[in-house]
Amino acid sequence: MKPHKASFINALTLISLGAWAYIDSNYAITALIPVIFGVIILVLNPGLKQENNKTAAHLVVLLTFLILGGLIKPLTGTMESGNNIGMVRVIIMMLTTAFALVTFVKSFISNRSK
Repeated sequence: MKPHKASFINALTLISLGAWAYIDSNYAITALIPVIFGVIILVLNPGLKQENNKTAAHLVVLLTFLILGGLIKPLTGTMESGNNIGMVRVIIMMLTTAFALVTFVKSFISNRSK
């Protein structure tokens, strides 16, 4: 899969599941963090389609890495509270984020070897 497609899927997942978490958590403002990251990644996504736009690619990778690390605390919080639906939401966001990150790394390695 191309990095821009994986990033697009990740951005939509972060936005939709983050918005759901925001509503489900009685409008806790911290639940909007994945939404904000998703919107920024979505805005940068057209730059990923261009093969020579390394700045956009590196920014998206940095944001993707940060959100992956940032989702660890919500995961532990949902595990401690026993919120199974919340836990599934966070795990799905982490999986799509990790998939996007792996796709970027593979793309970088492939471009480096050319």
